[in-house]
Formats: sequence, C-alpha cells, structure tokens
Amino acid sequence: MPVLELSRAKIVRRLESEGWVNVGGGKHDVFRHPRKPGAAIVPRHRQLTPGVARTIAKAAGWLGD
Repeated sequence: MPVLELSRAKIVRRLESEGWVNVGGGKHDVFRHPRKPGAAIVPRHRQLTPGVARTIAKAAGWLGD
C-alpha cells in the first residue's frame, strides 16, 4: 500500500500543481479539475486522517483503486 501524504498544505499544493481549482466551500475546500469528473473535498485541518487522505487521493486519481 502506498504511503499517503497527511499534510493538508502538501495535498493542496499537489492538487493545484496538477490543475485542480479551488471553487470554494464552507468548512471544506472543494477542488474541481477541468478535464476530470467529480471533486476532491479537502477539510480545513493541518493534518488529515489516513482515511480522508485516501479519499482525496482516489478522487484525484493518485491511487489505482
């Protein structure tokens, strides 16, 4: 199993570098990609739990699952 990044700042930085755009949100930031379906929803915490990080990675297409 790959090692997941748990730092919110690093996850957001990677999303933005890959073309994901922050479209706002309330307690979470919602990132959408112009050519990929769905959204990556990132909570506003410095550290994320492994389950949340895995969900974001799947939405972004970083995992093959």
